[in-house]
Amino acid sequence: MEQIKLDAHVRTLKGKSGVKKLREEGLCPCVVYKALDAGLPLEVSSKGLSGALKTSAGANVIINLSIKQDTKQLKERTVIVKELQREPLNGGILHADFYEISLTELIKVTVSLLAKGEAPGVKESGILQYVLREVEVECLPTHIPQKIEVDVSNLNIADSIFVKDLVLPEGVKVLNDPSLIAISIEPPMKEEVAAPVAAEGAVAAEPEVIREKKLTPEELAAQAEEEKGKEAKPDKEKK
Repeated sequence: MEQIKLDAHVRTLKGKSGVKKLREEGLCPCVVYKALDAGLPLEVSSKGLSGALKTSAGANVIINLSIKQDTKQLKERTVIVKELQREPLNGGILHADFYEISLTELIKVTVSLLAKGEAPGVKESGILQYVLREVEVECLPTHIPQKIEVDVSNLNIADSIFVKDLVLPEGVKVLNDPSLIAISIEPPMKEEVAAPVAAEGAVAAEPEVIREKKLTPEELAAQAEEEKGKEAKPDKEKK
């Protein structure tokens, strides 16, 4: 595993105005932690940190921090990047959290998956689907893989590769649930058939709506008189 040396200084400027001034000077505010340690505030070159993250190890690069406080050289610390805060628009690094490690102790990191080979299912218009883009592994810092390659050359449509099927480098243990699907070949998407369009000029038939006729006030009064007359009419005499 590649290791990068990076110069750092103990940070004295803090708060919003302090970190703003650091960034204007091309420096990145950061903190280095160790276990329950409260953390040591540092500043590093933004350009130097970006360059370290562009190595083949990516975010899992091992960094040897050479720390100075004023003119005094402090103990060098071996760290990995635990968290980055980036500028939303240009992706520039705003802040970094480092975690101090020992090269002889196991650590947990995330590693990206990369499909390798050409799947027969893709040749049949199937879609290769990453269900997991990365997995969490445990290993020594010097054994962190750059990526985990997944051979998909035997996958047909509806086939999957599970976490338990991943081929890992020696000394690397995956921590994800073994029953989870990592990569699968999904069936091709079916085209939806559009509903038939009526011919130009044709008028769509509308259902007949039957509405109750509304009577005028005069008609309502006449109807009431008629009903009243029926009720007042005497029954015919019995013979």
